[in-house]
Amino acid sequence: MKRIVFATSNQGKMDEIRMILADLDAELLSLKEAGIHADIVEDGETFEENALIKARAICKMTGEMVLADDSGLEVDYLGGAPGVYSARYLGEDTPYSVKNKYIIEQLKDAVGKERSARFVCAIAAVFPDGREIVTRGTVEGLIGYEEKGIHGFGYDPIVYVPEFGMTTGEMEPEKKNDISHRGKALRQMRELIKECLE
Repeated sequence: MKRIVFATSNQGKMDEIRMILADLDAELLSLKEAGIHADIVEDGETFEENALIKARAICKMTGEMVLADDSGLEVDYLGGAPGVYSARYLGEDTPYSVKNKYIIEQLKDAVGKERSARFVCAIAAVFPDGREIVTRGTVEGLIGYEEKGIHGFGYDPIVYVPEFGMTTGEMEPEKKNDISHRGKALRQMRELIKECLE
C-alpha cells in the first residue's frame, strides 16, 4: 500500500482529509504520524506557492509522495486580508476568537455585499519523480456579525454562507466537507492522484 504524507500536524484538518480521501488506495499520514519534525518557512505570495514550498520540502526529506495545503480567508473589505497570513494574522499564537472579533469589528460599517469573503484552499502534490500537481477550491460567503457555531475551527464561526443560511461553523462536518474549499480542492486532487497511482 502506498504511503502519502500530508504536510500538517493539525488533527482537525487530518480528520477532514481522511474523510474525503478515504477511497484512495493509500495510507495517509500526518507529519506527526510519519515522525517528521520540520520548520518550513512559508514565504510564498499565494496559497499555491506556500503549498508547493511545504510539499517539496517534505518530499525531499522523505522521498515519498507528499500532499500539502495552504488555506485561508480573504475578506474583500480588508483588501483580501488576512489571505496567506490567515494562520499568523495578529500574531502566531493569537486565539481565533480574538482574530474573529477583530475582523467583525473592522467590518462594523460594512453592509450587504461589502461583507463578501471567501475561504481559499490550494493543495499541492509532489511526487518523488519530480511531478507536481496543484488544485484550488473556494467557498464564497459573507462575514457574519457575530461568531456562530461550534464545528470546524479557525474562522469557521464568522463565515456565513447565504445559500445554506448558516456559518461553516454551524455546519455538520459531513455537510461542510461537501461544500468547503478544502473539500473541493481535495476532491479534484483525489481524481488526479488516482490517475497517477494507476
